Amino acid sequence: MIDMARPGRSPRADKIYGLHPLLEALASGKELEKVLIDKNLGSDRIRLLKEKCRRHDVPIQMVPKETLSRLAGSKHQGVLAFGSVIEYGRLEVLLPEIYEKGLDPFILILDGITDVRNLGAIARSAECAGIHALVLPHKGSAQVTADALNTSAGALASLPVCRSFNMRQTVQFLIDSGVTVIAASEKGHTLYHQVDFARPTALILGSEDVGVSHTLLSMAQEHAKIPVYGQVGSLNVSVAAGIIIFEGLRQRSLKTT
Repeated sequence: MIDMARPGRSPRADKIYGLHPLLEALASGKELEKVLIDKNLGSDRIRLLKEKCRRHDVPIQMVPKETLSRLAGSKHQGVLAFGSVIEYGRLEVLLPEIYEKGLDPFILILDGITDVRNLGAIARSAECAGIHALVLPHKGSAQVTADALNTSAGALASLPVCRSFNMRQTVQFLIDSGVTVIAASEKGHTLYHQVDFARPTALILGSEDVGVSHTLLSMAQEHAKIPVYGQVGSLNVSVAAGIIIFEGLRQRSLKTT
């Protein structure tokens, strides 16, 4: 259900050419960001490839043969895949490990944030603050591309990044594991510095236009608000993330002194 990135990978996304190597990669469980297929191909093996991509939730893009040749030379055989720039594991394994170390988990969940620059900036703040894991939706969100990794100043290569195939299940898993889920929302009634972040915590941040989705907002056990007094009415999500994350770090530092 949920995958966690392991640190230390190069920011270069691997390219996989050819139908047979790509089918082998899918069978082995290799993480793929997307698959490009010559739009003029329609053999049984291509149909098999499409079926396996859909089964593994790998996005497919039908493109002209010229696009494939430009990206992969003459050896693409009508298909080209881009591997993930990071490797994913399981949050279900990570969370118990955090508890076993005697730590109170501090998890950051990004809901519907599509700008890779915001993703990179948030990851940079999260890594500096010692956040234990970053959770991203598998779909409908900016993914960890080379651009995002570079924007994060390398933070996405060292911060455990989790990818959720079902955000509702992910949030419920955290609640069931003793983690208090807090949503950052301008509709909240509790100021962010009045929320207890020193306990096991998962903070949800939503997109700037719609905020945290209704489903996750309703599941959150508390809502935290950053007061805004100007005319603009809202903060950039990466700025909001930094404010709340470092308030959490401040509280946790006081707890250990």
